Amino acid sequence: MYQLYGHRNSGAAAIEAALELCQIAYRFIDIEASAEAAEALAKLNPLKQIPTLQLPDGSALTESAAILIHLGLTFPQSGLLTVEAADRDQAIRGMVYIVSNCYTAVGVIDYPERWLLMPDEASRQNLMAGARERLHWSWEVFADQFSAELYLDDETPGALDVLAAVVTRWAGSREHLRQTRPGFYAWLQRIDRHTVLAPVFARHWPS
Repeated sequence: MYQLYGHRNSGAAAIEAALELCQIAYRFIDIEASAEAAEALAKLNPLKQIPTLQLPDGSALTESAAILIHLGLTFPQSGLLTVEAADRDQAIRGMVYIVSNCYTAVGVIDYPERWLLMPDEASRQNLMAGARERLHWSWEVFADQFSAELYLDDETPGALDVLAAVVTRWAGSREHLRQTRPGFYAWLQRIDRHTVLAPVFARHWPS
């Protein structure tokens, strides 16, 4: 059985959503629920980062894009990755874009002290503000570049859709996109309401 290490309001939501689309058995391990869970994560991933996915053979996968690609290739019937090579290439490109440009910026905003030798408050605020501005601009570029690759109502959401729907939830990105890219924002809302994904998102972001 797959074992997914994460916690609420985290990138693990994207992997949990993908596992649901694959229709396979898995166990969600909340690393904030116990010291044992946190220790188990550290043994699998020395960086202690989530999501971390332990495969049925005991090996571990880290990095959201890598996990989503693995699931898409292992369970092609899920539709996480399309069988059309050109579309699949663009979906992989989009996931790497999100991880490189958006996920990374969120990490700077959440933990600015990791990127400063002397993390005084003025430096922290300046770094956070710059990272947030860059993050929001990166989402504008994503919306302009990748809208043609995204989910339509009569399709199954893919890995790129799921990752975008999760990572846009942080650092004011949704509100920024509502104002600057309303069509993309409306697409995100459609993903939120998908019958398979909505329960996962509700667990991570209860209203």
